[in-house]
Amino acid sequence: MGICSLTSNTQVKLSVLLITYNHENFIAQAINSVLMQRINFNYEIVVGEDCSTDGTREIVSNFQKTYPDKIRLVLSEKNSSESANIARTIQKCRGQYVALLDGDDFWTSPHKLQKEADFLDSHPGCALCFHNVTIFHEDGSREPQNHNRIDQKETFKLEDLWASNFIATCSVMLRWNLIRHLPEWYSTLPFGDWPLYILAALQGNIGYINEVMGAYRIHSGGAWSGSSTIQQAESLVNFYTTMDAQLGFAHHRSIRSHLSKRYYRLALEYEKISDFANAKKYAVKSIVEDPFNGRIPRSHLLGMLLRLYAPAPYRFISAVRKAFNPHEPTPQGKC
Repeated sequence: MGICSLTSNTQVKLSVLLITYNHENFIAQAINSVLMQRINFNYEIVVGEDCSTDGTREIVSNFQKTYPDKIRLVLSEKNSSESANIARTIQKCRGQYVALLDGDDFWTSPHKLQKEADFLDSHPGCALCFHNVTIFHEDGSREPQNHNRIDQKETFKLEDLWASNFIATCSVMLRWNLIRHLPEWYSTLPFGDWPLYILAALQGNIGYINEVMGAYRIHSGGAWSGSSTIQQAESLVNFYTTMDAQLGFAHHRSIRSHLSKRYYRLALEYEKISDFANAKKYAVKSIVEDPFNGRIPRSHLLGMLLRLYAPAPYRFISAVRKAFNPHEPTPQGKC
């Protein structure tokens, strides 16, 4: 792993942690959106380039040569994972705060960094903060929309994060001292942003700035959007089980209902492709994990169990219901 560094005595308030892999079509826009920031403090851009197979490394290297006083490169010798790339790049950061940016996203407001740094300065009880962003599809297949709701509350706690990742990566700023020493198991996780927020939120609240200041790009080459629904469901199960175990099951009561729901969704996905062995396995795991999970409608779970374990009675019941309710939608699943 190579690194191009600034002089060691440079005082830095903020590190922009820019993670990139095979982003040759997007990385220049991402870097330029950082360079356009209007701020009253010193900052650095620390680029974690994860051994891309396209022209990404050449592009970031040229930017570093042009802006040697701002850009530092952390160059992987072989491709790893998003979480591993984040972990090693964080070690090279030196700022009081760290702002995250993926190489295929960008910032739209030149005041983003200043506003978030000011927020953390004035809210010592917050471990991190974030803002709204625009989600857009690179192929134009859907209309752009905001990531967070218009009625989004302004303060969150750790409990809120267990339910879902409502923080877009390009919107977050964290206190570096809270994430500087990441545990070894962090690098084994399927993605790096969500668990990073949780590890920080173990030590403080989460603040929200109700302003759109970034853009989240969805494209076929994205690490998440480019994966299958089963891969996504399995990644989420892996995330919950790993975090639960590594945190000593101290938050199991908060996690179990969400994990149960992920098992249920995974069972549905396997049922869709007629892999009934795995569908049954995860349906059972869903029930065992949280038998009284109110997040899963009982009728849906009962329907799944009937489809998987008693298909003939299920078909009979469905036929009877259809006869009396001809306009009722056909239940999901098949057997």
